[in-house]
Amino acid sequence: MIRTPLLNTHVLALLSRVRHTNQLVIADAMFPSWPNLLEIDLSLVAGIPSIPDVLRAIHTVWQPGGIWMASEFREHNPAEVCNEFQQAWGGQIPFWEPHLQFKKRVPQSIGLIRTGEMRLYANIILSSE
Repeated sequence: MIRTPLLNTHVLALLSRVRHTNQLVIADAMFPSWPNLLEIDLSLVAGIPSIPDVLRAIHTVWQPGGIWMASEFREHNPAEVCNEFQQAWGGQIPFWEPHLQFKKRVPQSIGLIRTGEMRLYANIILSSE
């Protein structure tokens, strides 16, 4: 039996497919579906799980090489929310870009994990090294 803190077999399988330079999206509850992109839906109710919850769980088995977020996130969320996300990143500094540019990265990703996150512009793209 594999021993890992991360229990969701679908998320573990997706992470096992991440190779050099691949990208993975962790999206809020309102993020659109993308054709031909594997989607794992973890949403339960509004806010559960949050994107920081999923990030912390993923960090137990995988450390991304890069993080991208929409620059609008900082403009539309209070400081305590920004701090919560910063802690969940584990000290990494994200690349900030306009939301429309961020969404152009999505089709090149290998998968999308949908959460119950409801905070504005909270979507994240993780890349492997």
